[in-house]
Amino acid sequence: MYNIRTDLAVEAREIYNSKHNRESEGVHIEEKLSSTDIKVTKVMINNEVGEKNMGKPMGTYITIDIPEFTHYDSETMNRVSKVLADSLNDIIALDRSMTALVVGLGNWNVTPDALGPKVISKIMVTRHLKQLMPDSIDEGIRPVCALSPGVLGLTGIETSEIIKSVVEKVKPNLIICVDALASRRLERVNRTIQIGDSGISPGSGVGNKRMEISKRTLGIPVIAIGVPTVVDAATIASDSIDLVIDEMIKQSSSGSEFYNMIKSLDKNEKNRMIQDLLAPYVGELVVTPKEVDTVVESVSRIIANGVNMALQPELELEEINQFLN
Repeated sequence: MYNIRTDLAVEAREIYNSKHNRESEGVHIEEKLSSTDIKVTKVMINNEVGEKNMGKPMGTYITIDIPEFTHYDSETMNRVSKVLADSLNDIIALDRSMTALVVGLGNWNVTPDALGPKVISKIMVTRHLKQLMPDSIDEGIRPVCALSPGVLGLTGIETSEIIKSVVEKVKPNLIICVDALASRRLERVNRTIQIGDSGISPGSGVGNKRMEISKRTLGIPVIAIGVPTVVDAATIASDSIDLVIDEMIKQSSSGSEFYNMIKSLDKNEKNRMIQDLLAPYVGELVVTPKEVDTVVESVSRIIANGVNMALQPELELEEINQFLN
């Protein structure tokens, strides 16, 4: 059976629960609605058993469901940004004198992978101002620097090597990494934000896993923010076939020869067949919506606003936007 590709902790939990009909040991779930009726799910992986079952490092993963919105619906976008900022404040422990480094991972030449670089273009960068003109900037402004290091194929340098070099020179107290992810379900593509405190492995969403960026490798806390922008084509094919099979079972008479044949289909064999059919023509195909350009631009603004509000709690969003403009 092929591995179901997902970077989302909530989906890893769903897959485990579906397979075992129970919650995994070492995994704790909290679900709530924000004050603005946005669903927030917290998955806490507390021990090595949960880590093994979820296939993800121990830590806290916060998932925010983005309501349906249009690219000009600034009110909804700002509501999501506020929930993102509040969620970040729950896991960020910094005083205003500490420096934060925001890193936008991904390839700016490939739209579904350009989320990180687009976020960086909207971050309120202040570290240089705090150093060069301290008397002209409010004491409540936190020093923030930003970096978009590109990808290995563009630079010839591992992303983690670039970040580690910058960390050694700049000595930030916290890193926030933003990256595009992969989802198990099509309905979550561009509709979910995940925040995690266990770091990130660049390129894992499309199967190009690189050296991890985490507290273990860099020595300082690393917060990862991601949005699934792609879904595996084999997953879509598998789900479609499952829907057809389920409908055929409903339409057939219980106990009939056809009913028994459909019920006896081996799902592992079905998944293997899908892979065999797709691989010769497209290899490992991932799919993204046709309006991805507009969506990535809007989602990058949501994330940037949320990060800016979390890192500059003494400023209102309007003041942050005035600074950026």
